[in-house]
Amino acid sequence: MPTGLFIIAHQPLATALRSTALHAFPDSAAAIAVYDVPAGCDTERYLGEAEALVAAMPWPETLILTDVVGATPANLAAQLVKQGRRRALAGVNVPMVWRAHANAHLPLDELWSKARDGALAAVQPVSTPPPQNQAQKASAHAPNDRHHQQ
Repeated sequence: MPTGLFIIAHQPLATALRSTALHAFPDSAAAIAVYDVPAGCDTERYLGEAEALVAAMPWPETLILTDVVGATPANLAAQLVKQGRRRALAGVNVPMVWRAHANAHLPLDELWSKARDGALAAVQPVSTPPPQNQAQKASAHAPNDRHHQQ
């Protein structure tokens, strides 16, 4: 049985990540549950709502993905992993979600590692191609000025 995926993040990031996952895996709507933590400080209510969502998931194990260590969503995730067969991973990004979803058939500990590795591998410098010099290209195709002077 696959491992469930639950994303808990600052509103609206969890829903946005799920939407991005569905862009790549359009038939996977039921495979990813999310909770967008609203601004505010009602953490007991937020924890209760998140726990109800995780408890309703049909999988025996759940990988919980969250955004920022030390922030409210991650603190809630830390509470959620105290019950059941659950693990949490912070620093969620699109490659992490895609990697987790693609490997949800794996046992929880292996899935946690795959998701982490996917996120880390995706953090890369982006090189900028050299700017095109339109002026040089234009002058290369222009008639030679010497010929025009004759």
